Amino acid sequence: MRARLARRMVVVALVAACTARPGAAWAETGEASWVARSLRGRRTASGARYDPRALTAAHRTLPFGTQVRVTRLDTGRSVIVTVTDRGPWVGGRVIDVSEAAADALGFQGRGTAPVRLTLP
Repeated sequence: MRARLARRMVVVALVAACTARPGAAWAETGEASWVARSLRGRRTASGARYDPRALTAAHRTLPFGTQVRVTRLDTGRSVIVTVTDRGPWVGGRVIDVSEAAADALGFQGRGTAPVRLTLP
């Protein structure tokens, strides 16, 4: 009986950990890059097709569908994006944003920008 209860508690804890959103105080700082227009129409890890005009992003761990405020540290510009893919896989980068989001943040021509990620 104790073993069964312990197993149930472990399962409940794992489900809670896998479905929980980061707390309200969650934040992450690093470099953002943007996804090229040439990938338009390709399937993302969530199954959605990449649309460079949509405000979407790739993040390594946040659940698909999570909305994240991306704030450019050197200008203060910000945009809210929805996580639809996994990545970036380049060291120091914390998020890959769509072309539209990079344009809204003002770094499309530059390639990368220092950002802070928070929950809206």
